[in-house]
Amino acid sequence: MTTKFHSVKPILDNKLKQVYIETYGCQMNVNDSEVVLSVLQPAGYSICEKIQEASLILVNTCSIRDNAEQKIWARIEQFRPLKKRNKSLKVGILGCMAERLKEKLLDNGVVDIVAGPDSYRKLPSLIEALSGGDKQINTMLSQEETYADISPVRMDKNGVSAFIAIMRGCNNFCSYCVVPYVRGRERSRNPQSIVNEAKELFESGYKEVTLLGQNVNSYLWDKEVTFAKLLEMVAGISPQLRVRFSTSHPKDMDDSVLHTIAANSNICRHIHLPVQSGSDAVLKRMNRKYTREEYLARVEKIRQIVPECTLSTDMIAGFSGETEDDHKETLSIMEQVGYYTSFMFQYSERPDTKAAEKYPDNIPHEIKNRRLNEIIELQNRLSLISNEQDVGKEFEVLVEGTSKRSAGELFGRTSQNKVCVFPAGDYKVGDYVKVKVTSCSSATLKGVTV
Repeated sequence: MTTKFHSVKPILDNKLKQVYIETYGCQMNVNDSEVVLSVLQPAGYSICEKIQEASLILVNTCSIRDNAEQKIWARIEQFRPLKKRNKSLKVGILGCMAERLKEKLLDNGVVDIVAGPDSYRKLPSLIEALSGGDKQINTMLSQEETYADISPVRMDKNGVSAFIAIMRGCNNFCSYCVVPYVRGRERSRNPQSIVNEAKELFESGYKEVTLLGQNVNSYLWDKEVTFAKLLEMVAGISPQLRVRFSTSHPKDMDDSVLHTIAANSNICRHIHLPVQSGSDAVLKRMNRKYTREEYLARVEKIRQIVPECTLSTDMIAGFSGETEDDHKETLSIMEQVGYYTSFMFQYSERPDTKAAEKYPDNIPHEIKNRRLNEIIELQNRLSLISNEQDVGKEFEVLVEGTSKRSAGELFGRTSQNKVCVFPAGDYKVGDYVKVKVTSCSSATLKGVTV
């Protein structure tokens, strides 16, 4: 692969063909949409913000839960009247849902292109082929890191934080998860291309990068560059460049990563460590490959080596066979760890996964809903406790924008990934500001500059 598309900022030109891109799901999808724009710009496309101006609509989709897919199906129907008014309008479905459903997406007469996560280089030729009258599909998964030589065009508004994909796919095969089937097996990206992309972003004014992968801790290049080494390489670009990463699998996070975080002040003190359940029986059915005890041992190591680190997590309520005692163990591990925030969901059976084959979706909806609400209620309390512990402390905050509630206030995040609001003064987006926390809610810290 020799092609190199260089353009950190998007081209905005209404004389060019207009593409409208919607993104659903995870941070990886956000990064993938930026890769898509990088591929399309040399083919004569400009991004547009108004869907009515588009000649091409692309929807980057998520399949992790059924309600995510239902939302996309409903969105596709909303494009039908647009296509009736504009006969030349084309619609493409990208990403995980494209990979999972393939030809089914073409059956309703609205969708013209279906392209899986490893097919974005082919988009210009797929679009061109539509002129022949046939709908186009490409869902071939790759065994390489498909986009290592492409610099994504950043579509964020603030120009401060950016995502960098360091690997693709997953080898873990958690029983409930479609990711290995729609994104393929793990493959890591050349570390120098990652460092070069981070340097390019920093030189363009970005102050923070987040290294992305389904399981960043299993990153490995040529049996020499581990994730800990990669973190060190990116952090070494500049002390003014913050480095984050997501997501970590508890079974793979070793002490070397923690020691690297501790040794580099610009690697953020926040780890997203999905637990999914506090019950060993449920974890085994989920094929998570760790026990509750092993997970808590990892948490203890984090506390020892990086004591100022915050932890967030993912939690699934109502997985197959989950008993009330299992649910109580989930609540108790939340209490024990003290997460500052969580992403919490009801279990949603996904077709073709091991769970769908082996374990019945046998927890009634009302019980799932009640358990999820209990998890949410507990997390709200834990979030408030975590934030209250920061009152009176000082943090360096990277400014990301103006507060939604007051034009006289700015907001940004601490190294611990907590949102902090403070008086704007003469500060601007992209500044590092020292803030003393004076009050808080469960979601936000409030403070004054010092």
